[in-house]
Order: sequence, then structure tokens, then C-alpha cells
Amino acid sequence: MRALQVRLQLPRAGFLLDVDLRLPGSGITVLFGPSGSGKTSILRCVAGLERARGARIVVGEETWQDDAARVFLPTHRRALGYVFQEASLFAHLDVRGNLDFGRKRTRSAEAARTLQDAIALLGIGHLLGRQVAQLSGGERQRVAIARALATMPRLLLLDEPLAALDAARRQEILPWLEKMHVELKLPMLYVTHSADELARLADHVVMLEEGKVKAAGPVDAVLSSLDGPAALGEEAGALVHGVVAGRSAEWQLMRVDFDGGALWLRDSGAGLGSEVRLRLLARDVSLATREPVDTSIQNHFPCVVESIAVAGHPSQVLLRLRCGQTVLLARITRRALFDLGLDEGSRAWAQVKSVALLS
Repeated sequence: MRALQVRLQLPRAGFLLDVDLRLPGSGITVLFGPSGSGKTSILRCVAGLERARGARIVVGEETWQDDAARVFLPTHRRALGYVFQEASLFAHLDVRGNLDFGRKRTRSAEAARTLQDAIALLGIGHLLGRQVAQLSGGERQRVAIARALATMPRLLLLDEPLAALDAARRQEILPWLEKMHVELKLPMLYVTHSADELARLADHVVMLEEGKVKAAGPVDAVLSSLDGPAALGEEAGALVHGVVAGRSAEWQLMRVDFDGGALWLRDSGAGLGSEVRLRLLARDVSLATREPVDTSIQNHFPCVVESIAVAGHPSQVLLRLRCGQTVLLARITRRALFDLGLDEGSRAWAQVKSVALLS
């Protein structure tokens, strides 16, 4: 599908939501930022639940709102699915009844097949006869997502779908969202203020603060930028895309190769050749001027320092490293930078103390 266009202005308490976005027509775009930054308001305007001024909202080749041309499609005429924080299921219907409600919203002959595909994709076939009260929070959200997919939307909107779940239920449903990410060609707008969800799910990210776009672009580029909002705080880090290339049965480890090196991490059982996404936090990357020896940190590889910036506190610096074609971030003290004699263009060895396997 062609790109999405979202241009709108909407007064909010204390600020004006003012965005002009061109978003990819596939994959997951995450709207990221603190509570009250305007994320949900954008979703509601795209859905037609709120009417912004001077707006233009185009999905593919279909215009949903264009104030200049006096076009405004009501929500029921917009081919979208909407998943809320709380799974808004009908308590008087069982799971099958809730899903049939979604299917009946479209008159397409393909609706029944689409619903069956959604049931299989989200693994809820065994829940069809259950009452809503008998479902866990994670199961409710999977049913709510399947119901949204049953309407055969051109765009899926997800408003912090994990926010109302405890940590265990969030970990239960994240793999299903990742599966949707891989298998569906449907574009999604996903609202969250969770850095973990951003890193695990996003292809594209829009970072918002008080109604303004602070950064937008492919998630790898935005997260690895030294001058963007993602570089602030303890969650600064980079994403690494690699392939499972080996494993050690003796040590219960697997090796992930990437363009620039390899990482050993706990064996997750992923098959050889599987593509994986890793997250390396800047606080877990240290530097040496020579190849490390006699160290417990076993993941290290050569790199070049591309750029250096102050990292929040004046005692800290954040370095952008180039390892082959892969970009990492490292946070060290200014004293360490001085003692190591590092500058832009310096060659060094990156030492990775911890790696998070995301998918």
C-alpha cells in the first residue's frame, strides 16, 4: 500500500497537537512518547473519533479527511481496526459471538476466511466457546485484535494494547504481536510509552513531546542518533539485526552473526539461519584500545568511533560506533574518554556486557 499521510492540528490541555507525517504503507509505525504527548489523540483523529482542524488524512489512495476539500469520512466508513488499552469485548457474548460481530461489519465474501486466518494467527481457536469473564487479560486482547482483523481493515490502530496487562501477560502476548508483524502485510499504528515494545516491534518510529514531532524515521536510525530524544536516559541503545549461525550445546549458548561481528548469548532455541533482532543498551557497551584478553566479557569486536556527544550529565559521553555496517552506542565517562585518548575516527574494541534478544 502507498504511504500514509497524517496532517492535523488539535488543541490539547496545555499545548497544540501539530503534526505533518508521511508514514510507510507497511509494517509497524510506533507513536512513542510520555503520557499526554498526543499519541492517542493522533490515533483518534485517524479513526475519525475526533475531528482535527486543517487536517488531511490519506490511507493509500483513499482520503479519509481533507478539510480543504471538505471531505470527512465518518468512522464506520473508514476501513480500519481499532484495539484499545482495555479489550472492549461484549460480556454477554462468548468469544465466537464477539468475533462474529467483527466479521459482520464487512459485507465482503472474504470476511469468513479472514476471520479464520486471524483465529489461527493469534492462536485462539481453543477459546471460541469461552465466556469473556473466563479469559485472561492477554487472551482478551488477542480476541480483541482478532475481532479488529475480522473487519478486513486497511489500517490497524493499536492504542497501548499491553498497558492494562501485568508483566506476565505482556510477555504472553508480545510473541503474538511479533507474529502479526512478520505475517501480516497490514500497516499498523501502535501507541506506546514502553521502550521495550518500541525496540521489539517498530519498523518506523515517531517520537512525540507535547504535541510536536521530535524525531521520526526508521527505528534503527532514530534509536542510534546521538542528537535525538532516544539518546537520553538509561534506555539509550541500538538495535542489531543478525542471524543465528551457531550454538554450543556444552555451554547452552548460541552465536548470532551480524555485519561487523558476532555475539554469543543464551540459547533461546531459535533455529540456525533464523533472523533475530537484538537490543544493546549504551550502558552495557564499554571500550578498549586493544583487543581484550583475560576478561569475562566474551563479546567484543573492532569498531570505529563515528561521533561523540554529551550524555545527559556532563560527566558522561555517548559515542556512536560503527562496527562493519552496524551502529552501536556506548556510554562512558568523560574521564575514560580522555584516558583512552579516543576521538572521532579512533579505532577501538567494543565490549558488550549484556544483550537482549527481542525476537
